[in-house]
Amino acid sequence: MTDAPLALAALLRHPDWSAVSVLAAPGDEPATGSVRDVLTVADLRADVTAADGALLAVALTGDREDWHLDALLRRAAAARATAVLLPGDEPLRLASRLLAERVRLTVLGTPDPLAAAMIATRLLRESEQVVAGLVATTAAVCAATGGGVDELVAELATAWRRPVWLLDGAGDRLAGPTPGPADPDALLTRPVGAGRRPTVLAAAVPPGIPAELAAVRAALGVAAGAIGQRLAEKRLAVERDARLRTSLLAELVQAGAEPDPGTRRRALDAGWQLDGWHVGIRIDVPDSVDPVATRPEVLRAFETAQLHALVVEQGRGWGAWTTFPEEPSTTELNRHASAARRAQWLLRSTVPSAMGVGRLYREATGLARTLGEAGDAARLAATRSASGYFVHVDRLGLGRLLLAWTRTDTFLPAARSMLEPLRDQPGDLLATLTAYLDAESSLTETAAVLGVHRNTVAARMARAQELLGVELTDPDERLALHLACRSVLFHS
Repeated sequence: MTDAPLALAALLRHPDWSAVSVLAAPGDEPATGSVRDVLTVADLRADVTAADGALLAVALTGDREDWHLDALLRRAAAARATAVLLPGDEPLRLASRLLAERVRLTVLGTPDPLAAAMIATRLLRESEQVVAGLVATTAAVCAATGGGVDELVAELATAWRRPVWLLDGAGDRLAGPTPGPADPDALLTRPVGAGRRPTVLAAAVPPGIPAELAAVRAALGVAAGAIGQRLAEKRLAVERDARLRTSLLAELVQAGAEPDPGTRRRALDAGWQLDGWHVGIRIDVPDSVDPVATRPEVLRAFETAQLHALVVEQGRGWGAWTTFPEEPSTTELNRHASAARRAQWLLRSTVPSAMGVGRLYREATGLARTLGEAGDAARLAATRSASGYFVHVDRLGLGRLLLAWTRTDTFLPAARSMLEPLRDQPGDLLATLTAYLDAESSLTETAAVLGVHRNTVAARMARAQELLGVELTDPDERLALHLACRSVLFHS
């Protein structure tokens, strides 16, 4: 007999015991106590004398209406058995159930009690075989499963008959069932790779069955090696593709003229349309951010914002651009600018970034030009928190002019007096008004910058106009307010 007993509650959660049900239990708990031994008796008439901590399995079906069942339950309780396992899963008669509750004995039922007893015995006494069996199964699964990490994690979950996840260093799900593990305390984990916060392979294994814990822990070691190898292969492939994209874009940007036929052909093979009209985007990030590994987050932000653009790793960040087959209208360009601003707001929720957007230019030479402007705008955006670290070159001239005017000392006292009604008002009306004017009176863009709902911005703006007694449809009043907001915020 092993020194480590089985928790009866954990045993009932084991996949191999899925056919076992609780027919009666003491108190409010469905199953309590630990199983330290497994005993098998022939029928309800069996004599039970020594069963301390045992699971008592009855092999042959008997009449549950007969008094022999109650007698067996009394003898099992007197022998200090943990539970009695009966053939069949039909309910007990009321008298037998009340008796089990009174003597604090758990009564279980299953169509095949001998099979359930053998499983419990194996988990209790043959832990080495349990470990060896699961390790062998895991090795076979890792060798036979094709595809990527997602496919292997799914196959491991099937083989282990329990949820399995691949989690990043922050505990977020990379692979496995959604939404992710609900109870971190019931997880066994194994690091995949190295680092301070490595990716981990995790399996849901509630405590209570030492052999099962040891088996899954050993299997995790085997599987983590296989997953680590696949992640490394994927990383190599991603880095190779990134180098190809980066070098191709560098050729296009550095040429400054019409690309040669070879470069144009490579661009077409990559799915890049060089003809047409281009709007460049530049995203700068700190040195701590890996542009290759973080590119999927940029793609997700662009997709969510409905910003259709190619994204290429470029230095400390990414170069991106949208190509229009025909010259876009002003409405289309405004829609593109709003989508870019929203994408920046989404990206900054997870990645510290600054985004610049260039102007519209034509053909391959125009692509290099708009990306260059976007880079200049991104460097300026890095210092402009009020705009959401976002600068569009088309709006840059007015922005610089406003900043120059508002930084004069003569303008400041008048600006503070003008905006005094907004002071100490709930909702940070001054910041909202400034962002609204920066966004050229767009509720949608302002909401994206501030991270609030569009209706919230509308309500705040209505309140600000009421307090200030102004009408923002008047261009003179709007310009005066914009100047005042900039001056006050700069000197605050």
